[in-house]
Order: sequence, then structure tokens, then C-alpha cells
Amino acid sequence: MQDQTQSFRSAREWLSVLARYREPSTRRSLFELAATLVPFLALWALAWMALQVSPWLALALAVLNGAFLVRIFIIQHDCGHGSFLANRKAQDWVGRVLGVLTLTPYAVWRRTHSIHHAHHGNLDQRGIGDVTTLTLEEYRARSPFGRFMYRLYRHPVVLFVLGPSYLFILQNRLPLGLMNAGWRYWTSAMGTNAMIGIALGLIVWFGGLMPVLLIFLPTSVIAATIGVWLFYVQHQFEETHWSRGDDWQLHDAALEGSSHYVLPQPLRWMSGNIGIHHVHHLYSRIPFYRLPEVIRDHRELAEAQRLTIRESLQTVRLHLWDEAQGKLMSFAEARARYGIA
Repeated sequence: MQDQTQSFRSAREWLSVLARYREPSTRRSLFELAATLVPFLALWALAWMALQVSPWLALALAVLNGAFLVRIFIIQHDCGHGSFLANRKAQDWVGRVLGVLTLTPYAVWRRTHSIHHAHHGNLDQRGIGDVTTLTLEEYRARSPFGRFMYRLYRHPVVLFVLGPSYLFILQNRLPLGLMNAGWRYWTSAMGTNAMIGIALGLIVWFGGLMPVLLIFLPTSVIAATIGVWLFYVQHQFEETHWSRGDDWQLHDAALEGSSHYVLPQPLRWMSGNIGIHHVHHLYSRIPFYRLPEVIRDHRELAEAQRLTIRESLQTVRLHLWDEAQGKLMSFAEARARYGIA
């Protein structure tokens, strides 16, 4: 039943309400893991067999399987937040194994992602685990070459085509951002790399290069692209939240600076409900399969920060944070309003 007092709650006051949803069910978690891994492995096997019939059929199956790899990443994501299993040791091993499939070293990602959660929306604490976003004044202060490089970075081809492949296939091979933070992150990165290398070696040994080129790479690239797109629209919308100093409050930034990406049920399932991102940021210990319960029970959260698919496509044109107006704007708008080229 919907709580009739919820409209009077602040972001911080929601915490005690959301705590009711934090307990994972081991049976449900294992079911979700099986419901994701079994189709993923089956499609991999079908794509491999399809190579004998048509490379195009194998490629089509590999592209489809990218969606299941996204869901695998969401489960790894929950493991990193400690919300997937009650047994922490088992949870971490699930996360490590899945990290081989997602090309993401578990301990490295868990640490950088925790930094993202701890500092999201804080203009004084940017740089790790975020889409790089400049303020108008920061952009104005850059040299012409610096502005060009930022424009290049924010171009859709770089952000959503080249960037995801670089991030997951190349950047994740090193513990960037944590290079001097201790041996555990190097162990995570190098251990994941070693397992990926062994897996690829076995694939080439038994099937040659074609399974790598037509199955492994397309699946990984499609999943990376979808994942980066989801991460982008979760925080890069016009009325998102950025602030400085004492004006920045963790829970306000979590609720106001994260979207509720409204997706059809099949897409919500494939993306592991990660579109209910404002709730996730406000209380990251809620298992992904319990997030729909929250918006079912609390209308205010269901209506907050809603972003439709059509609206999300418009966010691609947003590039700069206007501190005066408290919104993201495009390069064109910055030029028209402030004369910043």
C-alpha cells in the first residue's frame, strides 16, 4: 500500500523507508543468476554452431547476446554493492567470475564505483567513475585546443561508439585511477586479464579466430555500448544535480541527480532495473530485483526524475553545466546565451 506521508519526506528521510527493501533473497538471487547465465551461454553455443551455417547468423546471435551480457554486468554491479547475496565471500567470488565475462576487474570496478556513489554531483570531487562534465566557466577558461578536445570527447561517436570499446576492452586492463592504491587492485586487474587470456586462448584453440571476431567481440562491444548509454542517461539529463562545497549533500545529489529511466518491461528486465537509478543511488544496498517494489509502493519515487526513451535521446545534445541556471545545456545554447564558442 502506498504511504500517504511520503510527499513530505526529504532525500535523507527516505533512507529509513528504503531500508525495508535491502534484504536479498538467496533463492531469488540464484534464480536471477541462472536466468541470465544460462541464456547467455546457450546463445554463445548457438552462435558458435551457427558459424558452420552462416557467419551473419552467428553475428546476429552475438549481438542479441550483448543484452544478456549487460544483465550479467548488473549482477556483478549488485555484488559490488553488497546487495546480491547475504554471504559476502560467496558474493565477491560471483562478482570476480562475472568480471571475466564483462571484461571488468571486480575489485577495481567496485572501488571506483564506490567513489562515483560517494561524490556524484559534487563539482569539487569529479574525475573517477563519471562522464567528464565541464561547467560553463571551466569550458570558457580552456584554450581553443582544450575546447576542441572536450567537444571531441562529448561527440556521440566518441561517447557511444568508440569510448565503450576503449573502456571495456583496453582501459579495464589496468587499474587506472588506483595504480598506486595497493596490490589488491593490480591483482584484480591482472587476475582478470589472465582468465580472459586463458578463455580466449581456448576459444582460438578449438575454433580459430572466427568465434573471437564474430562472437566474442560483437557481444562485448554491444554490451559495452548499451552499458555506457545507460550510465549516461542515468546522470546526464537537463535538470540533474551538481553543486559545490556546503551546498552539496550526498542524499540530495543521489535523488535529484539520478534519473528514473522509464523502459518497457522487457528492456527493464534485460537492464536489471538499473533505470530506477534514483532509488539505487539513494540506497544502493537494495537488490536490483527489488527496485520495482519501491516504485510500486511509493508513488512519489515512481514519478520523480522520470526520463522516457524519447526524452533520453535529447540528452545527447547536453554538454555543459550552467551553475547559474542549475541545468545542463548544449554547446549551441552556451554560444547563443553567453557567447561561448
